[in-house]
Amino acid sequence: MKKQIIVFLLTYGLILIFLFSFSSFKNEKSYNGNSDIPNTIESKVDSILSLMYLNEKIGQLVQYSGGWDATGPSSSKGDQHKLDKLKKGEVGSMLNVSSVSAIRETQKLVMEHSRLKIPLIFGYDVIHGYKTIFPIPLGETASWDLDIIEQSASIAAKETAASGINWTFAPMIDVSRDARWGRIMEGAGEDPYLNSVVGVARINGFQGNDLSDIHTIAACAKHFAGYGFSEAGRDYNTVSIGEYELHNTILPPFKAAAEAGVATFMNSFNDIDGIPATGHKLLQRDILKNEWDWDGFVVSDWGSIGEMIAHGYAEDKKHASEIAMNAGSDMDMESYAYEAHLESLLKEDKISIAQIDEAVKRILRIKFELGLFDDPYKYCNEDREASEVYTKEHLAIARDVAKKSIVLLKNENKILPLSKKLKSIAVIGPLANDKNSPLGNWRAKATYNSAVSVFEGIKNAIDNNTVVHYAKGINLTIPTVEEGSNQFLHPLKFNTTDRTGIDEAVEIAKKSEMVVLAIGEDAYQTGEGRSQTNIGFFGLQNELLEAVYKVNKNIVIVLMNGRPMDLSRVSEIAPAILECWHLGSESGNAIADVLFGDYNPSGKLPVSFPHHVGQEPLYYNQKNTGRPYSATHVTFSGYRDAPKSALYPFGFGLSYTTFDYNKLELSKNDISKDGELKVSVNVTNTGDRDGEEVVQLYIRDLVGSLVRPIKELKGFKKLMLKAGETKTVTFVINSKTLEFYTANKKWEVEPGEFNVWVGGDSNATLKGSFKVSSN
Repeated sequence: MKKQIIVFLLTYGLILIFLFSFSSFKNEKSYNGNSDIPNTIESKVDSILSLMYLNEKIGQLVQYSGGWDATGPSSSKGDQHKLDKLKKGEVGSMLNVSSVSAIRETQKLVMEHSRLKIPLIFGYDVIHGYKTIFPIPLGETASWDLDIIEQSASIAAKETAASGINWTFAPMIDVSRDARWGRIMEGAGEDPYLNSVVGVARINGFQGNDLSDIHTIAACAKHFAGYGFSEAGRDYNTVSIGEYELHNTILPPFKAAAEAGVATFMNSFNDIDGIPATGHKLLQRDILKNEWDWDGFVVSDWGSIGEMIAHGYAEDKKHASEIAMNAGSDMDMESYAYEAHLESLLKEDKISIAQIDEAVKRILRIKFELGLFDDPYKYCNEDREASEVYTKEHLAIARDVAKKSIVLLKNENKILPLSKKLKSIAVIGPLANDKNSPLGNWRAKATYNSAVSVFEGIKNAIDNNTVVHYAKGINLTIPTVEEGSNQFLHPLKFNTTDRTGIDEAVEIAKKSEMVVLAIGEDAYQTGEGRSQTNIGFFGLQNELLEAVYKVNKNIVIVLMNGRPMDLSRVSEIAPAILECWHLGSESGNAIADVLFGDYNPSGKLPVSFPHHVGQEPLYYNQKNTGRPYSATHVTFSGYRDAPKSALYPFGFGLSYTTFDYNKLELSKNDISKDGELKVSVNVTNTGDRDGEEVVQLYIRDLVGSLVRPIKELKGFKKLMLKAGETKTVTFVINSKTLEFYTANKKWEVEPGEFNVWVGGDSNATLKGSFKVSSN
């Protein structure tokens, strides 16, 4: 008995000494391996690990979804299980616990009851804003403005942190080439380079320069890997790609994220060539953790460890836990697999304690970097929650981001910008006065119906001398849940029979000088689980368009959507089309800024828009076949009933002014494999308005050890040009520009001939060439 007391006192004495020692390490960063500064965070992590029992270690690898009253009685057996585990210190993270008060109470369960008092990290899906909502990521990428993309993520982080949350499951950096896939709205489109630089901008915005800063949160690069290549554009579906496609197309954005210091990765639902990503050792252990030397932690996607059973890759959750742990998946999100089976797997030598310890260390490291050990309640301040969320300043920036994300696709006879002196405007369409759809799918804590509608934005922009008529025309959807409730888990039902409002729309179109027709997609047509075989206009929208067009040809289409759509008929008849995506809180005001010329549109498409859904997946950087397309011969690669090319190509976007490219010059025509050259071009604003242009650089490696794409984006610069002004734009091409994962199974530059283009979209024709020599 005496011996037990002595052991007890010694153990708790060590714990107290260790806990008191935390204060001396405030704000110190982890050791990067290249400094003489003591690795203080690593030493603290090791100290905690040495004190932990196995159940507490396994607990750090467990993440639960919350959303209950932590202080009140348990509402279910499942809730009671979570509460008990929290009090024992057997939970590492919670998601979907939001608000300062709820997070404080949940954190208290751990800090006041558990043995070691290791704080929780709280996660939430903050995808394009927290309360202030920015454009959906695909739309925001259309700005091609890395500074404002970083700024919007920074504001999202500030609001999120002010609400008690310190980890977001963003950015999604899956290269996505299929418009049928609903989650295309959540990423940066079809190009690896654009996904890389946009992903890094978002990571920098979320995480800032210091994770311990109270206004920053941990980011999560997802989905690792291949999710955007799901067969047939069907969510959660299998992915069939080769090794070289994986390395050259899918992995570059993730490598860029790892190099940028992203705190966490999330694995993906899909399998790759028969191996579920959650259980993919090559991806998680070999490439991410070892080859890239990344020191954050990997969280599974929701239930994806357990889903390996449905894949037919695991017999049961115990087997799934074994596979996932051996593969390098550190934290189990909502599978309840690790907590149930890791201990027995350890006893059976199917996993090792070294693997568990490594996973725990990775999670503890991020918690230290966030400053949670210094103050577990550092994010729990009601004053900040009240003063730093949904501010006028944030809304003003949201408007700026939104207007820069709009893409002008067509402007026949310069119908845009509209005059503010028009006598009458008809604002028509099921989305014209919709205050909810602009919030998009992943709207975090946005207030239902809080966005500025197109109708409101137009009214705000003009004076009382212009008569603004409004008619909804049709209802796009039929309500399936109570208005204002969460539509996320409910399928949409579209109106295909009620035409009673079309006559009213036709009447106001007849008596108006100009028609603004807002059509497209409901916010919940895109996002997770929202795959479609039809990427056209659902419901009665085509009938409404045709009816209005018959009586008034002066139509401006305001397109609100989350994916590339089939615009073939719209493009044929409408003189003007604005691609407006789902633009967030200030949507209507931003759209009005562009409609009336207060802002000259500068957006460019991050995805190709097809002539027909049958072209999907469609992307600009295809490979040539042995029989490239011929319009005059049958047995060549193409379609007999549609063009092979896009209706609106990657990188495309018009302006209210025009730009001319000339004098393409290369500083050298021959460089070594480790050499560099400069490409310069003169860009002139040839119109009568000031405007911004995104100058894009593309290359082609003409012959390689692998078939190379016909064009690849390798750089871009966005610049403002005054009317009549010329600027010289210069790009540097070096080994990083030219290297790829070759047939030698390594990244290298191969000698040979290269073409280079500079222009305003992926169809750029201003061309040069150079040679890379082997020496």
